[in-house]
Amino acid sequence: ERLVALLAQHLDRLVDADRVAPGARAFGSCVTPSYGKRSDQLSTAPLRQRGSVMNEKPVERRLAAILAADIVGYSRMMGADEVGTLRAVKTYRKELIDPIIASRHGRIVKTMGDGILVEFASAVDAVACGITLQRGTASRNEALPEDKRLAFRIGINVGDIIIDSNDIFGDGVNVAARLEALCEPGGLCISRAVRDQVRDKLPIAFDDLGEQAVKNIARPVRALGLAPRAIAAAPDLAAGGHIAHAM
Repeated sequence: ERLVALLAQHLDRLVDADRVAPGARAFGSCVTPSYGKRSDQLSTAPLRQRGSVMNEKPVERRLAAILAADIVGYSRMMGADEVGTLRAVKTYRKELIDPIIASRHGRIVKTMGDGILVEFASAVDAVACGITLQRGTASRNEALPEDKRLAFRIGINVGDIIIDSNDIFGDGVNVAARLEALCEPGGLCISRAVRDQVRDKLPIAFDDLGEQAVKNIARPVRALGLAPRAIAAAPDLAAGGHIAHAM
């Protein structure tokens, strides 16, 4: 009986030796602590992190014509009559600006109180839209007193842009905004890239404003302008009505 008991104890020790203690994991012939986590979980964590980076959506870019416009003297007008100014801006947008942009297949990216940013697939459509907007605004202003008139500056550029959700970014957008700042009230200011696209397609002659050093743009920008009187004398460029003519 004593021999049987000794054999039983020996067998129990052998069985215990083959077991892996709680909190440890066998690795080949060794027993290594896992500190509460499986070693395969620890080794794949960096792979999951790298995978999340690899699965990030790539940056979306495209070439587009960008129109940037703002209202001249907006702060002064708001200071004099906030409610009246806001109503006037809403009326202009509803009855004039938005319909003209839509007729030229433009997409309103965003509005900024006194400004608007619009994207076009075509430089011809962008320029024709800008000219038509300025002509329509001038026509509406004729029946209004001087202090109630809205006047716009418009800048247009063609360039590579970055799309993030529904917004757009990049030098293509920044140059359009800088050209708008160079524009005289009621006029239009475009980059050379735009002029090259619309040349021989629209019967409009732009004035060469030369190389312009603009804020936060590394290289000078060649700007061309269209004064209000030239816009008033231009042919009707309403959608479907423009004609090709050498500039």
